[in-house]
Amino acid sequence: MIVMYIFETYLDLRQLTALKLPTLPKTLVGVISQEKFEKSRAYSLDKSYFHFVHEFVTILMDSAILFFGILPWFWKMSGAVLPRLGLDPENEILHTLSFLAGVMTWSQITDLPFSLYSTFVIESRHGFNKQTIWMFIRDMIKGTFLSVILGPPIVAAIIFIVQKGGPYLAIYLWAFMFILSLVMMTIYPVLIAPLFNKFTPLPDGDLREKIEKLASSLKFPLKKLFVVDGSTRSSHSNAYMYGFFKNKRIVLYDTLIQQCKNEDEIVAVIAHELGHWKLNHTTYSFIAVQILAFLQFGGYTLVRNSTDLFRSFGFDTQPVLIGLIIFQHTVIPLQHLVSFGLNLVSRAFEFQADAFAVKLGYAKDLRPALVKLQEENLSAMNTDPLYSAYHYSHPPLVERLRAIDGEDKKTD
Repeated sequence: MIVMYIFETYLDLRQLTALKLPTLPKTLVGVISQEKFEKSRAYSLDKSYFHFVHEFVTILMDSAILFFGILPWFWKMSGAVLPRLGLDPENEILHTLSFLAGVMTWSQITDLPFSLYSTFVIESRHGFNKQTIWMFIRDMIKGTFLSVILGPPIVAAIIFIVQKGGPYLAIYLWAFMFILSLVMMTIYPVLIAPLFNKFTPLPDGDLREKIEKLASSLKFPLKKLFVVDGSTRSSHSNAYMYGFFKNKRIVLYDTLIQQCKNEDEIVAVIAHELGHWKLNHTTYSFIAVQILAFLQFGGYTLVRNSTDLFRSFGFDTQPVLIGLIIFQHTVIPLQHLVSFGLNLVSRAFEFQADAFAVKLGYAKDLRPALVKLQEENLSAMNTDPLYSAYHYSHPPLVERLRAIDGEDKKTD
């Protein structure tokens, strides 16, 4: 953990050096205004300094938890609480839920100062935050309520599967998580997302007609087209699509519509998103995630019965949840390597989706749309190549514009 922290801090320092550069990259000179560049630079530097503090505190707490044996101590204390509530401390499911309740409370307490500072200081200072304190607290309460409702049955199911799984444990765990992910992907946009944001149908007009015409030309099974009130919380903008098989939906942030006055630029952004669908990027990504999940469950199956492993972390028993936590700690370097690989694939997909939009004839609209999104979101203009390759799932704007220009020339 400490080695990974040192390595990532080295990358952060490289990125900080890039952010301090007083001039725009040559590709963006004359494209991005100096005023926007200065605002973007100030925003990125504020976020960078905040990140340094947050990561330093996080590594200190995580190291202290391991070094001082707080994890096994907390597990014992969470079990000791159960008899006082008239519950059986030998019931692993109840013991685990008690432990998770304490962990969730601790996480809320330790994360709250950082969340408040990020939202009400950094985001507010740069004009992005639209939340009130009441809205922030209300969202936090809603999130906690959802965790209390959805968490226990999922945790109970996982413990039951591990206890009864036998030699096919990895397959059973993967199958359960696969089904759970499909269920969550189905109910989240319909039942959960509306608890936090309002989704309304995109009004009839030229924009709706152009998007529907584009979707129809690509045989995209568009069923509903929504606008989400993202502006109630932030002025950041985005667009996305979701849904299975013949029931696809597209969601536009109201901030995207406000920022891109030219409707063709919004359609170009949607063309990019539809490129991901047409090129099966979502399917490939989902398959990759499932393969990695199965490999992780297979690895967990191999170590879950290792008495020495549990003892080395201070446990004299082998609870299911603790086994999962320990396994996650032991494969941290591998997880970072996998994340880096997935980022490389994601960046390749972004280039392909841009090229797809260009081939549809949206080059002249996609280019200014990406520039405008970069400007309005105050995204970093100067990026260190190593930092970008390691952290970014999307290529920097400079690289995307260069690729779009090249693809446009080939198309011509």
